[in-house]
Formats: sequence, structure tokens, C-alpha cells
Amino acid sequence: MLKNKKVKNAIFIGTLCSVSYLGVYFARNILSAVTPQIIESGQSTTEFIGTLSSIYFAFYAIGQLINGIIGDRVKARYMISFGLILAGVCNFIFPVMLDVPSGAYITYGMTGFFLSMIYAPMTKVVAENTEPIHATRCSLGYTFASFFGSPLAGVAAALLVWQSVFYVSSAILVAMGTICFCCFLVMEKKGLVKYNQYKPQKKGGGNIKILIEHRIVKFTLISIITGVVRTSVVFWMPTYIAQYLGFASDQAASIFTVATFVISMTTFVAVFLYERLKRNMDLTILVVFSSATVFFFLTYLVEIPMLNIAFLVLAIMSSNCAASMLWSRYCPSLRDTGMVSTATGFLDFVSYMAASASSTIFANAVTTIGWKNLILVWLALMVFGVLISIPWKRKMQ
Repeated sequence: MLKNKKVKNAIFIGTLCSVSYLGVYFARNILSAVTPQIIESGQSTTEFIGTLSSIYFAFYAIGQLINGIIGDRVKARYMISFGLILAGVCNFIFPVMLDVPSGAYITYGMTGFFLSMIYAPMTKVVAENTEPIHATRCSLGYTFASFFGSPLAGVAAALLVWQSVFYVSSAILVAMGTICFCCFLVMEKKGLVKYNQYKPQKKGGGNIKILIEHRIVKFTLISIITGVVRTSVVFWMPTYIAQYLGFASDQAASIFTVATFVISMTTFVAVFLYERLKRNMDLTILVVFSSATVFFFLTYLVEIPMLNIAFLVLAIMSSNCAASMLWSRYCPSLRDTGMVSTATGFLDFVSYMAASASSTIFANAVTTIGWKNLILVWLALMVFGVLISIPWKRKMQ
């Protein structure tokens, strides 16, 4: 009976977090999905969108660092619900601000900051209120939701004018924020969700030492690499399909929808590999980075449009499998340190700072070295991923 109660509690918490996170990733993928529309209409340029996305990623990254620390001290009910609602308000304002560059930068940047209030506190509340095996599965649930947000944004971009997509997103975020506040309030009153059950073992530098012992340096590098792929490469995917492969903007949006729907299945692929490799997280990461290297190389070699897209999708999926291990396996495993939110926020911070820098670099690189050579840059990142995944000094666990 007790076991069933814990399972039901985990399912309820995991479902609430997953649906909320789906709203987050729907919102954050909108600009990517509608970029071909905006550029084709002459309302903006590739360089401006690149700068806009970089500002968003920078605000999101800094927000992850700040809100990750706050999330270890403030209830998830406030962090998650207020983040969703305020991001919804910014999404509603953004279309009006696009003609005013400074206003667009600030509004879209603040959208990123408010959305950064969700993930780290969410991971903490799951890790501290469910059994370790359930925490991993809950994390996989909202990792899947994060990947599934892209095809939903693609569908919206294919069916609606770009301004309407932002308005729909705004309504979804405000509604989800309200629902989350009410649900967490009920769970807290029933004792299903409790806070601060685990405390940091040491103060100051001692905490840093504990995280280093938990291999935070290695996973920081993995966070950077996978962040560039799952964020910047996916962001520019519709533009890549339109400009490099020669599809019209509406076709690019449709192809992006299908491609990202397939990419959203990454979580299940990651679980399958992880189980087949005897739940060896390190070996799983090494295998998927190696696969990503091969697929990016094939993307570079093959110029037949549909095959090119297929190899690019497989490359992104392989890299995202490493991300799934990071966010769904490694972060929840830090529960006993009492710093799940802080560590998760930090890892997300470095991930999105890398994405912020790379988004601008990619936008400028397209006009200087071209899309084909940019693929080699993505390939080099995967080679680096393979190198840091090799267990040079210690046996894989």
C-alpha cells in the first residue's frame, strides 16, 4: 500500500512537471519555428534574430544560475507558477515590440529569465519527494516534454501567422502557471510535497568540493556541448532547411515539425540504450557521442535533402541522449548533497551561455563560411564530447 502511494505521488508530481515543462519548451521554440516567416516577410533579418536568440539564451542562462540558488530556498510553488505567468505576459507583449529593437531585446530576454525559474526548482522537488528510481523516470518525462515542445511550435507556426503563435503561447503559459500554483498548494497541504528534507553537508568551499567529487567538472563540459546542439543547432534548423537545402519557409516549418517530433523520441532511445548497457551512464554517454560524430559526418558528406535531414536528426538525437543522461540521471542523483537546484541551475547556466554565444556565432558564420562548413564545427563538438567521455583515469560506473 505504501509503495502504491509513493508511485501515485510520483506519477502526479511527474505529470504536473512534465505538462508545465511542455509549455516552457513550446514557448521557447516559437521564435525558431517562425523565423523563416519573419525573414521572408521582411520584418527582420537573420542577424537580428541571431542577436535576439543570443540575448534570450544569455538571460535564460543567468536566470538558471540565480534561480537555481534561489530554488534551494524558495518553494517550487512560487518559482514555477510565477515564472510561467510572467513569461506568458512577456510573450504577449513581444510581437508588438519587434519593430522596436531595444524593446524586443528586453522583452524576449525577460521571457528567458522568467522561464529559467522552472527547471531547477522542478528537479529539486522531484528529487526530494520521490524515490530515486521514480525521480529518474519523472525527469525523463519532462525531458521528453522538452523535446516535444519543438514539434508543437512547428505545428503552430505552420497553421498560424507568427504573431498568433506568440499569443497562443502566452495563454498556455498563464493557464499552466495558475494550475501549477493551485496543484502545488494542495500537495503541500496534504503533505505530498515537502521542502528542505536534505541539507548541504558543508558550507562554502566544502559544497564545491562535494560537487567536484560528484564529477561536476565533467558534466559541466557535457552540458556545454549538448546545450549547443539541443538549443542552437535546433534553433537554426528551420533556417538551415530553408537556406541550405532550398525549401520554402512553409515547407521548412512542416519539415521542422516532423523532424523535431522524431527528435522528441530521444528520451525513449536514451532509456533503451541505458538499460541495454546495464545502466552504465558513462558508457551510454560515450556511445551516443560517438554516434553523433558519425551522423554529423554523414550530414556533411550527403547533400541529398531528405537524407541530409535524416542524418542531421540522428546526430541531434544522439547528442540529446547524452543530455538525457545528464538531466535525468546525473542531476537527480545529487539529492543527498542538498544542492540539486543549485547544481542543476549551474549546469543549465553553462549550457545556455554556450548556446547564447554559439547562436550569434552560427548566424554570422553562415554568411562567412557557409552552412556546409558550419556542419564541421558541429562535428568537432561531438569529437570533443567523445574525448571527455572516455574514462581516462577511473573505471566507468
